[in-house]
Amino acid sequence: MTSSTYTGERRAHLEALAALLPGHGLASRMVGGAEPVLWAWHPRTGRQTLVFATPGRRGWEFLWSPGGQGTADDLPQTVRALKESMDPGS
Repeated sequence: MTSSTYTGERRAHLEALAALLPGHGLASRMVGGAEPVLWAWHPRTGRQTLVFATPGRRGWEFLWSPGGQGTADDLPQTVRALKESMDPGS
């Protein structure tokens, strides 16, 4: 996989995730230019995190702090896990 192919795939996966966030009350912005990451935040709680996309053993994975993870194969579950990590009490 060439660098540009890798970056293009990463950006596509992050954009697909970002497209679902508003439906769950979250906002986001792509940052990082040539090395894209997704800055996601919960407008009500003020919690925020950076979401990284990386190829894993079973396909593309998303990672965020503190200890969050999800897969590109199950974006709805990934969005739910990301929202849960930014909800009050988590």
